[in-house]
Amino acid sequence: MKRFGWILIILLAATPAWCAKKITVAELEQLLTSLHDQKKADSEAANALKQVELSEALSRSKMNSFVSLVAGPLSTEQIYVLEAHSALLPPPAADLPSNPAPDAGAQKAMLDKAADYVSKTYSQLPSLTATKTTVRFQDNVEAAAPSSGMQGGAKDISVGSSFTSAFQAIHYINSVESTVSSQHGAEQLPAEKDKTPWGANKMIIVTDPVPSLTTVFPEAMESGTLKFLRWQTVNGKTAAVFNFDVSKKKAHFPVDVCCFPDVSSAGKANFSSAAIGGLTGGGGGAAGNFQTATSWHPYKGSVPYHGEIFIDPDTGVVVRMNTIADLKPTEVVHQVDTRIDYLPMSVDGKTLVLPANAYMNTEVVPNGDSGSAGKYSVRRTLFTSEYKNYQASK
Repeated sequence: MKRFGWILIILLAATPAWCAKKITVAELEQLLTSLHDQKKADSEAANALKQVELSEALSRSKMNSFVSLVAGPLSTEQIYVLEAHSALLPPPAADLPSNPAPDAGAQKAMLDKAADYVSKTYSQLPSLTATKTTVRFQDNVEAAAPSSGMQGGAKDISVGSSFTSAFQAIHYINSVESTVSSQHGAEQLPAEKDKTPWGANKMIIVTDPVPSLTTVFPEAMESGTLKFLRWQTVNGKTAAVFNFDVSKKKAHFPVDVCCFPDVSSAGKANFSSAAIGGLTGGGGGAAGNFQTATSWHPYKGSVPYHGEIFIDPDTGVVVRMNTIADLKPTEVVHQVDTRIDYLPMSVDGKTLVLPANAYMNTEVVPNGDSGSAGKYSVRRTLFTSEYKNYQASK
């Protein structure tokens, strides 16, 4: 065990910060065990974790089993980053049920049950409100202080020293709590306009709420691409996983990310008439203001997408949904991948299956120059959200 850990640490030390090493969940556990056995400091363990990415999903139960191996808050932070970053990946093969694939008739029966559930139960959910707590992890920006313009209270932490600048690693930024409303199971846009200077504050916001099951499932069915992929254990029960692919012609999948600079106006000098007169009149030099002007605008579009639907084979209840926007590399938004987990919730004495957790992985070009011939930088942001305290809207 220790020998493996030393080899892995040597490999990690030789890996550039921008090229993380892919490891399995089992290898992550071996790495944590080795770091623990060597009594590595929290900052050293966190630095090692910053240099890896998972090739499999890290479940919350597996995370909890690492508690005795994690050195402190910096390492714990990076474990949460690994969980969020791997949220849409399949679990380790050893964790998958060994059930044989259902035949065509059984697959159709499950999809029919799911279609009936979405149209007759989920889409008939009452208007609700919930408390939504969203944690942001991001690279290339420092933790946001409460005065940064972010809505809600920020709980800042110190990332500490790193194998490279801590600024470049994905780390905790802040936690924001808000009240959200939903109608017929679909989360709604907030009523009040957000005045946060997104983009200018080196952060983004995905303006549209998380994808709605009432939109995605019918489009996946209509696409004719729903196919059984695998069995997977979700919430302690075996679920049937179907993948799908919705073309642009059939998709009503909005992507609205704010905000990006208008490259055509960035860096332009603004002169007053007095300044121009000073330059052309030959007298004394420019007068007036000299500054650069940059306008910020959102990226908006309806895009094709693909994903996975997780169905309880007995009831047709959808217990998880993954959606992956198919974005072009020439766009300023490269990635918007979302996972939503649905759980039974008690609302006014009734049990309703509702969104409980959401994960969103994004990658954008913050300077708005993805289509340029030269090099461009990207920014990765991971969001994890938890929904609680559902109540019927008054």
